[in-house]
Amino acid sequence: MNKAHRQRKIRELVESREVGGQLELLGLLKAAGIRVAQATLSRDFAELGIVRKRSGQGYRLELPEASSEEIIRELVGMEVLSVASNETSIIIRTLPGRAHGVASFLDRLRGSAILGTIAGDDTVLVIPASVAKISEVKSYILKSLSQP
Repeated sequence: MNKAHRQRKIRELVESREVGGQLELLGLLKAAGIRVAQATLSRDFAELGIVRKRSGQGYRLELPEASSEEIIRELVGMEVLSVASNETSIIIRTLPGRAHGVASFLDRLRGSAILGTIAGDDTVLVIPASVAKISEVKSYILKSLSQP
């Protein structure tokens, strides 16, 4: 069980049900086959921005409103399988048929670190503006594709 999978399930449960608190969510996760410590769940809440708000029937866990940019970033991030680099370029492996969307997302970031991208079916070639900063560009890409 990895963190991304666990957090997707948490998001799914909080969005689809009226969950009153952490203990209730722990039970729902356990029923779904996901065992997690309460301390880990608290960290997940902080990372996902989940808050407990008063509703008409008591309290309810809620996710923050996601902007369309955050939603796109999350979707694109799930399409990326790996990011590798050498001394001159960066290669991003994606799910089949998803390279164009990932390349388009990177092109729209308007970061001066990326000169441009070329997309195939499942591979994106990222051309950095400067090969001297290849590791910084790779880090920038990983950060840009990571889920909030």
